[in-house]
Amino acid sequence: MNGNTSGYTLWGRPGWGSAIVEAQLDWYGLPFAFEPVEDLFKTPGAKAKLEKVNPLAQVPTLVLPDGTVMSESAAITLLLADLTGQDSLVPAAGAPERASFLRWLVFLVANIYPTFTYADDPSRFVSVNNARDPFRAATDAYAQRLWRQVESAAGTPWFLGERFSALDLYIDVMTRWRPRRGWFETETPKLFAIARKADQRPELKETWRRNFP
Repeated sequence: MNGNTSGYTLWGRPGWGSAIVEAQLDWYGLPFAFEPVEDLFKTPGAKAKLEKVNPLAQVPTLVLPDGTVMSESAAITLLLADLTGQDSLVPAAGAPERASFLRWLVFLVANIYPTFTYADDPSRFVSVNNARDPFRAATDAYAQRLWRQVESAAGTPWFLGERFSALDLYIDVMTRWRPRRGWFETETPKLFAIARKADQRPELKETWRRNFP
């Protein structure tokens, strides 16, 4: 969706973490304009453009209709549930799944998500060239151990069991990144099954088409 001037503005890049928030905007039927961000690691000027909105120059960055800037996908996830008054993606306070939802939402963004931040561009953190490949390999191996921990807590058919939630959106998008779906199919079959099932949600067909053509 593009060209909206009265709703939300999502700064993002197809296939990146902004897809998680884009899926939620589509799910709730919220009008938004998509502001494309060039490759923050490779395109000159891409970071400087985004820094004017979000000093961290990270996607997703969501600008609310009143001009408030939101970053951090977990915060956006909780806020959108509050603003819409819906509990279809975030279990309401008092729901039996609420504690598990909050635990694993923060686990994904605080533990696994940073491994991509570190390993996507090791030069930001490791100054010696010949140390960067081992650094990335170690970081990716650590992420795989974390994914196995998530697998041990996963329900079926969705992460929380019978109840679909934003956790399933995270799993759908993040399993498309390193080490990619083939690894998940073999090593974490419950997460792979959740991702494949989320791929088929009719409400998100256009989201996935835009982000993962």
